[in-house]
Amino acid sequence: MSVQMITGNHAAGYALSAAGEANRNARGVVCGIYPITPQTEIVERVASFDFTKGRVVPVESEHSAMGVSIGAALGGARAFTASSSNGIAYMVENIMVAGYYRLPIVMVAVNRTLGPPWNIWVDQGDTLMLRDLPWIQLYCETNQEVLDTTLLAFRLAEDARIMLPVMVAMDAFVMSHTASEAELPEQKDIDSYLPDLDLPHRLRYDEPRTIGGLVWPHEAARQRLDIELAMRRVPEVLEECREAFDGVFSRDPGGAIEAFETDDAETVLVASGSIATTAREVVRRRRAAGEAIGLIKMKLFRPFPETALRRACGSALKVAVLDRNYGAGMGGVFWQEIRATFQRHRDDLLIQGYLTGLCGGDVTPEIVEEVVADIGDRGQPTAPLWVGVETAEGTH
Repeated sequence: MSVQMITGNHAAGYALSAAGEANRNARGVVCGIYPITPQTEIVERVASFDFTKGRVVPVESEHSAMGVSIGAALGGARAFTASSSNGIAYMVENIMVAGYYRLPIVMVAVNRTLGPPWNIWVDQGDTLMLRDLPWIQLYCETNQEVLDTTLLAFRLAEDARIMLPVMVAMDAFVMSHTASEAELPEQKDIDSYLPDLDLPHRLRYDEPRTIGGLVWPHEAARQRLDIELAMRRVPEVLEECREAFDGVFSRDPGGAIEAFETDDAETVLVASGSIATTAREVVRRRRAAGEAIGLIKMKLFRPFPETALRRACGSALKVAVLDRNYGAGMGGVFWQEIRATFQRHRDDLLIQGYLTGLCGGDVTPEIVEEVVADIGDRGQPTAPLWVGVETAEGTH
């Protein structure tokens, strides 16, 4: 295992390539690729990898990139791709298909603002618009976490109890193009962690079958229930994959959430992605000053880790949710989910949403301090507050 200065894109490309190579003794690997800023470096790195058994397929669109991955996965290959922003939007039809086919495809998504107007900087709206599709969603804070989570995603997706695709998300440019130290595991260790894929419902030449044909309502409803049951198993299987990862690589890739200083916290900040790094430093400073404040970093978004979240907020009186995303007319997506999580469970908990860092805006310690000051003075929740956004009417 070597330590190198690498970008998030390098981390993702390394993990995808090595995970694909680990399936060389089974039915190999296939990656459908199409470039889009700021994801392009990922597929460029994968395309340069010399796979023992498999191929990278350049195509004419993101829709086709997922289509190639679907076809490969149906054939039993380990399949993956990567995309971003409007590329994900163009891919949506096939993203949906991959989920309902129960194909363990892994996609690395570099979170970038959807356009128009065109914007290449970080915003989680591109992946969160897929929140109702049968995909597991994991959000990363660091380049090391991108690498580790991408490897873990294959084991999670391919577990017989799950068999669902996984999306691994990171912040555009803040992570994708920024270098930091990361440990790159050896191929032999990745081989040990990722067993050969044996997809139970793959197409076989001696067992002809139709995929995706017309079914009766009760059959389709049963399939949806099967997906729901698989989703309910994700938190437990994720923990098993996490423990196995630590056993092979001697490093914890992180669980569904990370609770920092929450055991006795009266105020809890909730963040995901790289914002968590900034928020943690603010919490650390305020803790040193004697304040009862903590942080929850959300890694798993789908399925939403309700039980873990309620447990981590056991002592909290106020929760401030920092959303780098926006649901039109509804506020931040994480805030919506967290409010629903505590409905009928905690009538005494004040949950306030804050929209910040949208469309690539910086989330500085000063902005987090502003959030902490507001939640501290607050007696009642209001509609989500826009923090650090300038309009003709002034700063909100």
